[in-house]
Amino acid sequence: MKLSIIIAVYNEAATVAPLLERVWVQPLPGLAKEIVIVESNSTDGSREIVTQFQARHAGDCAAEIRVILQDGPKGKGNAVRQGLAAASGEIVLIQDADLEYDVADYPDLLRPIIDGRAAFVLGSRHMGPNGWKIRKFAQGGPRAALMNVGGMLFHTLFNVLFGTRLTDPTTMYKVFRANCLDGLTFSCDRFDFDFELLGKLLRSGIHPLEIPVSYRSRGFDEGKKIRIVRDPLTWVAAIFAARFAPAARSVPAPTAKSPRPAHRHGTS
Repeated sequence: MKLSIIIAVYNEAATVAPLLERVWVQPLPGLAKEIVIVESNSTDGSREIVTQFQARHAGDCAAEIRVILQDGPKGKGNAVRQGLAAASGEIVLIQDADLEYDVADYPDLLRPIIDGRAAFVLGSRHMGPNGWKIRKFAQGGPRAALMNVGGMLFHTLFNVLFGTRLTDPTTMYKVFRANCLDGLTFSCDRFDFDFELLGKLLRSGIHPLEIPVSYRSRGFDEGKKIRIVRDPLTWVAAIFAARFAPAARSVPAPTAKSPRPAHRHGTS
């Protein structure tokens, strides 16, 4: 089987080079690797780093590299949706371009899917030793505390509306069989895509298995892009829309072992 790793990149010059190399060298026994990078016309040199990475590994059979160059930033969700539309693997993993998460967790995240025990896996930051206090900025203070409490409240809202007990709905590590998305459509462009993706998968009958992962938070001075005033409003809208909008799936929900249909999912 092939694993497609979707990486959205915008103004991540400080971290994207080591992240891409870590993804490149991470062993995945029994899986072919496809790295799909969506670069959103960064202003800090990230685009050049991405294209140099692609050129450096051109012709290497260790993995396929696909680079999508957007003409401007349209949001992380938009970039991920473009990456999903281009992915060709039977399994998909979403990866950020920073170093908050550890690619060494890939084998643990993938094993339940490869073994046929799950079709969808979430890498939970909250199941580790840090509990729910995942934001530990070096100079965080009240802002870090506010984000921790806010995260807990949004997670609670999501769980109440969907009748779930997930510890980390907004984790970046969402790993799933590609056929989980067939028949679904998505429209969120920013970080609200996390809630839209998870909510629509749950509505279609696909429930995730949570796996503990490592996590080291970065601060706003290190490039964190969440907007405390703007983004929460989009999260609320995405949660309610995913929960109460008419079901979007046009084909039966796949099981952990079901084959992948030939058609692709929508991203409009």
